[in-house]
Amino acid sequence: MKQSPLLQHIQQQMKPGVITLDGFLGTDERNLIDILIDDDGTVRRLGRTHRAIARRMQYFRDAGYEGLGEFIKVDDYYEVRVDSVRGKLPSPFGGPALYQKVNSIVRNLKLGREIVYTDMHIHFARDHGFYEGKGSLFRIEPEDLITILEVPPEA
Repeated sequence: MKQSPLLQHIQQQMKPGVITLDGFLGTDERNLIDILIDDDGTVRRLGRTHRAIARRMQYFRDAGYEGLGEFIKVDDYYEVRVDSVRGKLPSPFGGPALYQKVNSIVRNLKLGREIVYTDMHIHFARDHGFYEGKGSLFRIEPEDLITILEVPPEA
C-alpha cells in the first residue's frame, strides 16, 4: 500500500539513532503502513483489538508497580515485575507526551511463558496498533501479548 508523507516522516523518526540507539524497525524493510496493516490483520484474526491489548498491558503494569523492582503475585497465576530507569522518550508518532522508561515483565505461570514490554509499547499498541518492526530488539508479537496476557475479546 502507498505510504502517506506523514507515515514516511514517522518512519524516519523510527530509524536507529534518531530517538533511540537501535530504533524501532529492526531489520524490517517494509514501509510502516505495511507493518501496521500486517499487525492489525493478526489482531483482528484473533478477535481482539489494539485497545484491549493495551488495557491488559496497562493492567499488569499498574498492578506490578506496587512492587517496584520485585516480582509480585497478580491474580491467580501471574508474577509481575516493573522496573523504572531514569529518563523519558518522545514517541516517533509525535504528540506532546514523553514516555517514562518503565519495563514490565509479566510471567504467566500457567503457561510457563513471560513477556517484557515498556510504557512506550502500551502507547504504541493503544494509539497506533504498532508493535515494532520485525528484527527489532524490542519487537513484541501481538499474538504473544494476546496469549500470555490472556487478552479477552471485546464484547
